Amino acid sequence: MEAKTPQPLPRRLDLHCDAGSEGSGPLIGARMAAEALGIGFLLIAIVGSGILGERLCGGNIAIALLVNALATGAALFALIEWFAPLSGAHFNPLVTLVLAFRGDVKPAIAAAYVPAQILGAIIGVGIAEAMFDERIYALSAHVRSGPSQWLSEAVSTFGLIGAVWVCSRLRPSAMAGVVAAYIGGAFWFTATDFANPAVTIARALTDTFSGIRPLDVPGFIISEIVGAVAAVFVFRRLAPA
Repeated sequence: MEAKTPQPLPRRLDLHCDAGSEGSGPLIGARMAAEALGIGFLLIAIVGSGILGERLCGGNIAIALLVNALATGAALFALIEWFAPLSGAHFNPLVTLVLAFRGDVKPAIAAAYVPAQILGAIIGVGIAEAMFDERIYALSAHVRSGPSQWLSEAVSTFGLIGAVWVCSRLRPSAMAGVVAAYIGGAFWFTATDFANPAVTIARALTDTFSGIRPLDVPGFIISEIVGAVAAVFVFRRLAPA
């Protein structure tokens, strides 16, 4: 009797996507929708918890920030576990572009993901504001500018991209926990912790606890790019593909 060769189990997509034929046709549309939906929920968590935390904290900003950090970290863990099999759960243009640079993601997928992520983030902000009876898409007046804030953005993004670079190859099963814990912690050990251009753009559209003044968005995005580039430079040497 001829022995049968065991068939490999389907590989889970942990923050990266195959570069094969899956990058075209209906599948890429489904992945775009999953990315938009996932980052939309992430912005609902960030903005919604910021609104409720500020309302309930009685003026204690430390408590409001703690609520914001815990809710964001918990939601991020759940969302990565939820959407990783569907789209890779990037939820961040810089994560997508870094993985494309490394060859884990086809250029066509990367080009499709970035606008989907930005659109999903903007929609998520509007939904969060509507749920708490806030003015929808009011431009933020929250000033976030200066060298300390820009350095914080570069540092927080460096850590995030470094974690993704290493864990996606060496510890994929730990990815959700590492990313969620890092982002939640960075709420407290940096002065900002956006670490995501799509999140930065979307948060300019809410004049609530989580907002950022539109004038300050370019400085944040530049700092995030600098942090991402630095992380790639360092970790491609520490953990080569």
